[in-house]
Amino acid sequence: MSVGTWLAIDTATDIASVAAGRRIAGSSTSDSGAHVQGARRHAAEIIRLVDFALGRVGVAPGDLDGIVVGDGPGSFTGLRIGWAVVKGLAQEAGLQVVAIPSLLAAAAGAAVKLGAVPIAACFDALRGEVYGALYIIHPGHVETLVVPATTTVEAFARSSPAVPALVVGDGAMRYAEAVLEWSGAPPVPLASLPPLATMLLSLLSRAGAARTIDDLSAAEPVYGRPPEAQAKWEAHHGRPLPDPSRPTR
Repeated sequence: MSVGTWLAIDTATDIASVAAGRRIAGSSTSDSGAHVQGARRHAAEIIRLVDFALGRVGVAPGDLDGIVVGDGPGSFTGLRIGWAVVKGLAQEAGLQVVAIPSLLAAAAGAAVKLGAVPIAACFDALRGEVYGALYIIHPGHVETLVVPATTTVEAFARSSPAVPALVVGDGAMRYAEAVLEWSGAPPVPLASLPPLATMLLSLLSRAGAARTIDDLSAAEPVYGRPPEAQAKWEAHHGRPLPDPSRPTR
C-alpha cells in the first residue's frame, strides 16, 4: 500500500462522511473531513463532500495515491452511492482502492479513548436485527473477534467470545436495553464518535483491517442482506434472482 494522500468515503449509515489525509509510513493522519447526516441526502451531497475534503488538502483526484471505502454492512442504497463514486474516481484516475468494514471504523472511533479492549459495533438492520461485529483495535493491527454478520443483539451476545467494553452505533442505540444488559455500559451513538471516514484513514496501516480491491468493476461492498426488492422477488418466485452479468443457457 503506497504512502501518500488518500481519500476515504463511508456511506454505510445515515451519516455519510468523507476525509482526505496524508498516509505516513506506519500510521495515517487525517487532514480534512466533512460529513452529512441523512441517508436520503447521500446522492445529493457526496460529490460536494469529496470536493470539500480534497480542497482542504489542496489535491485533485489524480494526485491521490488511493481511496479507502467503507465496506459496510449497512444501507443498501447508501453503500451503492458511495461505491459508485469511488469506482468512478478510481477508474478515471487509475487509483488503488481498498475496503475496510464500516463497523470496524465505528469501533475504532471508540478505541481512540478506550485503547485495545473489545468493542462491538452494531448498525440498525431493521426487522429487529443489527449488523454486528466485535473487534480489538491494537496500535499496529486489528483483531477481529466476531466478523460482520446480520443478527440480533441477544444472539450476538450469546455467541460473542468476549464482553465488549462498549457497544457503538445506531443499532446499539435502537436496542439500548439489550446492549446495556450485555455490556454493562450505555450504547454510544455514531454522532458522538469521529466520522467513519476519518477512522478509515487511521486504519489503513493496521494489519488485518483492509482488503485490496483487485477487480474494481466487479467489486461490491458487504451489504449484510439482499435489498428488499430482491428478497420479495425471490420469495415470490421461489428461486434466486438471476445475475444479469452471467449468460443464460
